[in-house]
Amino acid sequence: MAKSEPWYLHAGLYTLIVILIIILIKVAIIDPKQVLSEEKFNKEESRLRMHNLKEAEILYEKKFGRFSGSLDSLINFVKNDKMVDSIMMAVDTVTKRSSNPFEKLANGEFTPDSLYRTPGSHQNYIVKIDTSTSVDTVINQRGKIIRIDSTTVIGSRYYIEDPDGYGTIGSLDNDALKNTASWE
Repeated sequence: MAKSEPWYLHAGLYTLIVILIIILIKVAIIDPKQVLSEEKFNKEESRLRMHNLKEAEILYEKKFGRFSGSLDSLINFVKNDKMVDSIMMAVDTVTKRSSNPFEKLANGEFTPDSLYRTPGSHQNYIVKIDTSTSVDTVINQRGKIIRIDSTTVIGSRYYIEDPDGYGTIGSLDNDALKNTASWE
């Protein structure tokens, strides 16, 4: 007669099978959904922040006649300039809607400090402006150089990039892409 196996051996094997099934469900179904959900949130939030950076650049250009190449000066402008405050508080008289150009973020409000970093990797956004120099030589009637004039134009175009790869706004080379987001 064959000896039967002890009951605790079967109970241990069934417990091990249940634990492995739970781990498999977590790894194969639950974790990928969380990763995709987090990726979607980071993408949408980053694009909202980049849109707000674009609006800040537009306001900066209206006030100073050029774009800003510095996140610090741009965000300080949004925080402290009275023109920005008046635009944010204004209401369109026809539609009775707010004239605030800044979008609310996922938390339901706009905060200028959110414009520094991406929501995913928390790296600073990359902001660049163009600089162009034109040189003009003044020559007298005898062909002698009198002087060389040079004109430097700073900030007629800007470029904003998300280091996490969720898009760009603007271009340093092409005026047609001014204020244009890569995802639009």
